[in-house]
Amino acid sequence: MLSSSSPAAITAHPPLSPESCKLPLSVISLPQITRRYLFKTLSLCLAAPSLSVAPVHARGLFQMPPLRLSNRYYLVRAGESDYESLGIINTNPVAKTSVDSGLSEKGKKQTVKAALQLKSMGACDRNCWLWPSITQRAYQAAEIIASINGISRSYIVPEYSFLDARGLGAYEGKKLDTISEVYALDSISMKTKPPPISDGTPNESVSDVFVRVTQLMSILETQYSEDTVVIVSPDSDNLSILQAGVQGLDLRRHSELYFGPGEVRLLDADSIPVYKQPASAVYKCTNPPNCD
Repeated sequence: MLSSSSPAAITAHPPLSPESCKLPLSVISLPQITRRYLFKTLSLCLAAPSLSVAPVHARGLFQMPPLRLSNRYYLVRAGESDYESLGIINTNPVAKTSVDSGLSEKGKKQTVKAALQLKSMGACDRNCWLWPSITQRAYQAAEIIASINGISRSYIVPEYSFLDARGLGAYEGKKLDTISEVYALDSISMKTKPPPISDGTPNESVSDVFVRVTQLMSILETQYSEDTVVIVSPDSDNLSILQAGVQGLDLRRHSELYFGPGEVRLLDADSIPVYKQPASAVYKCTNPPNCD
């Protein structure tokens, strides 16, 4: 019998080539295989540049609008806050965990209605993840939704920055109806910021918010697959800009997708509409949602 180290044993093996890597073991008779031949074959297979490798089905970088969504999403605006009940704009993140940023009595009723609507829609029939902003009213809304839908508190995942209410700069402390002035600026350019203020309140453009919500969706689409996620925002702009981005709409028109306090919407690939450009040249956009 030939030893594994004898020259005759080595030459008896099939010739080595890149094609050897593609042969099933059944083609090479087992008695022919020695350790030296196996190591040589493995080395050749690892080094051969021409070998085809099966593609890995990675999701890659999340982009707006997405080709598909890996999860089912529900968008919920928290009910009215105490500040909103007074008709005052409050977007400074310093106060987001303050009791004053919590739900008003009317806001609690609006949130209960939202929770019941989610239940009637079967949103959490097979469980769901709740992603609220850490802002007081949004987190309170998530707790109400969890209670009514029988969701464990361990499925509430607080979001610390990407879902902050849009910072409105110098509009901080003004009447709620002045938000129409901000939306008028938005309609001109997604990069236009509200006037700044010195109290630390951010003055965010539509583009700024778009970056935040895209980062949020990237996290969710990477972390979950075939799950249901309920996103709870303290304001409308996070949600309207997110919806416009996912649906490939002109971001300058996000206010047309305005969410009222306690409003619930399903965000699903099947719900993405065919977008028609408006006749007005002001809104002309060839690459939605990125329009300027």
